[in-house]
Amino acid sequence: MRVSITAAVLICGFTASALAQQPAPTVVPVGTVVAERKPITKTVDFVGRIQAIDRVEVHARVTGYLENVLFKEGEIVKEGQPLYRLEKDLFQAAVDQAQGALVAGQAKKLLTAIQYQRADQLMKTSAGTVTARDQALTADRAADAQTLIDKANLDTATVNLGYTEIASPISGKIGRTTITKGNVVSPQSGTLTTIVSQDPMYVLFPVSQRQLTRAREAGHTTEIAGIKARLRFPDGSTYDPLGQIDFVDVTVDRATDTVQVRAVFPNPSGVLIDGQLVTVNLETGKPEDQVVVPQAALITDQQGVYVFIVDSGKVAIRRIKTGGPNGEDMIVTDGLSGGEQIIVEGLQTIRSGMEVKANPATPALTRG
Repeated sequence: MRVSITAAVLICGFTASALAQQPAPTVVPVGTVVAERKPITKTVDFVGRIQAIDRVEVHARVTGYLENVLFKEGEIVKEGQPLYRLEKDLFQAAVDQAQGALVAGQAKKLLTAIQYQRADQLMKTSAGTVTARDQALTADRAADAQTLIDKANLDTATVNLGYTEIASPISGKIGRTTITKGNVVSPQSGTLTTIVSQDPMYVLFPVSQRQLTRAREAGHTTEIAGIKARLRFPDGSTYDPLGQIDFVDVTVDRATDTVQVRAVFPNPSGVLIDGQLVTVNLETGKPEDQVVVPQAALITDQQGVYVFIVDSGKVAIRRIKTGGPNGEDMIVTDGLSGGEQIIVEGLQTIRSGMEVKANPATPALTRG
């Protein structure tokens, strides 16, 4: 019996020693941010498309041999900058020929004027006849008409000569050329290249009648012109400069029951491209306090969206409902009241109930 008691004492001693040697549970450090309450203006999104304010398809005005292409594809060109140069020799010859015809016609006009004056004087002294005077007058008037024709021919030839150098009608970015040096171009050659203006840019998007009514009820003007607009690209990034609605169409599209709305955006850096698809975000009401958290903190599963928070030193799950992005943050409409410590750093190593040590998150990691 004494042996059993001794053995039990030894076993208990070894067990206590082993337990004493086991390390205490590790407290995992995590990076957190505080769920903030901010005044957020209600917004609504629309799908829009970028449109250049000025867009020009360049065509040849005369038929001729293309001597040179004077621009680099994709570059910015200025209004009046030469783009294409056609061979000028035949057009210059036509100008010279028209100039010669005009000079000859002016000489003939001088002669017919003298003959008419002489015939008129002779008729007054009874040495001439009325018929001779009338014939001289008719010839003089015919010379006047021919001079006008010759001058018009010279003007036409001069204009055609000018068309041998095709210049940019607007300032903007030029596309690729569809024809190269050495080819013959004509008005039937189609579009030689396209130029689109760059700054500012339009964004066109359809708005339903229901949304227009809501905008008016929110206190906006009848035509909702002047409302500030933001842009978001398909990859989720935002465009910093604000735009402004400057036009609402006067008719409703009967097929879609929408009204075409246009906003204008500055584009000094050329980020906006003609034809680009974007999301237009419009303010629809007065600012209201909302909870916002970094988008990097959001986790999605089959039950919806949730975030991890630090509650009394332990990890806890909070199911939330989101109300759309606000810049790089996400608006939370339900599940958080503000002030919670939201975990954004170390999400891969934590689980609900784990003890953690909250540290301020690295600023770069709070952005998705």
